Amino acid sequence: MKDKNRRQKKGPAVTGAARSGERVRQGSPIRNGDAKPQAGAVAKHAGGSRGEPSRRKDVGAAAAKTVPERVSRAAASQVPEPQRKLIVRTGDKPAERVPVILETAGTDDYRLIDSGAGEKLEQYGPYRIVRPEAQALWPRSLPASVWEKADAVFTGDTDEDGMGRWRFSGDALGETWPMRLLDTDFHGRFTAFRHVGVFPEQLAHWSWMKARIEAAGRPLKVLNLFGYTGVASLVAARAGAEVTHVDASKKAIGWARENQALGRGEALPIRWICEDAMKFILREERRGSRYDIILADPPKFGRGPNGEVWQLFDSLPLMLDVCREILAPDDAALVLTAYSIRASFYSIHELMRETMRGRGGLVESGELVIREGGTDGRTTGRALSTSLFSRWTSA
Repeated sequence: MKDKNRRQKKGPAVTGAARSGERVRQGSPIRNGDAKPQAGAVAKHAGGSRGEPSRRKDVGAAAAKTVPERVSRAAASQVPEPQRKLIVRTGDKPAERVPVILETAGTDDYRLIDSGAGEKLEQYGPYRIVRPEAQALWPRSLPASVWEKADAVFTGDTDEDGMGRWRFSGDALGETWPMRLLDTDFHGRFTAFRHVGVFPEQLAHWSWMKARIEAAGRPLKVLNLFGYTGVASLVAARAGAEVTHVDASKKAIGWARENQALGRGEALPIRWICEDAMKFILREERRGSRYDIILADPPKFGRGPNGEVWQLFDSLPLMLDVCREILAPDDAALVLTAYSIRASFYSIHELMRETMRGRGGLVESGELVIREGGTDGRTTGRALSTSLFSRWTSA
């Protein structure tokens, strides 16, 4: 789900050894439009990350010599696996807290400078960039002269999945550059899909997760589904967790490994799994595996390397149901983020509460927003909504 990559039957597992605030706002539900990108440097396949749409490879003449073998394998692969059914949950729903607005302010390496007229001006490390932003309905606060000094502007298709190109104000910039958030190093990268390898609004979740891991007094097991470039996985591992990172895109896994090496984190306890996310968690359920924290960041639509199809509204109930089964029995948490869907956060809020019936705890749902900080990072401006979220915690 999240360039087309072949996926092995078993994903390769490799083990290596900002400040955000929170406000609770009472009021009517807020609808979220097309806030978050579905693309990055890599395709968001049925179990993978954001980016370039998958492409089918041509079969060469040499491959024709093994047609019988290929036919038999293809026929075997078409035998449907037993369908995992939703479990009928009983018991009381968890307590609820809505709406919750998780706000991310600027850091040394990132800030939202200004937004408006369908665009946003951001600081990513040494670079100021301009990208489309459908939710910035208001006028810009800063004069055109500030926007015109941006180092890079994304032009082309303004659709979330659309390809385009970067226009540079001077000489073309390098493809990558180093960044640091929450004491975690990673590469920013100019991609053909407007994205640069990190979604800074997630700092709200990452800060919360980091504090939870550090306070646990034991190594927590964290599962990062649709893990993209691995920043969340690296944050969790540096905080002391044992992390399993799952993404169907080999390119995303490669980028994540580059980020790990950049921060000299090769010894961090992270398993990098290149596999379809749904197939992975179904197998973990059969194995009886358990995780203390699960992060899930699925796309609204994806098509996997082997033809897997993901539709958020169709597939999400089963995904959450399986995630519940692989959560640890005590002191656990499940965090869901939903981007670019035309729905109220109440839709995923009620789904989460139904999924977690009988397990107690608390479900809090709402939106992730980023606060404008101006050119100096200290001028408080408007809040830009980026995504919906729902978070269940056992205690």
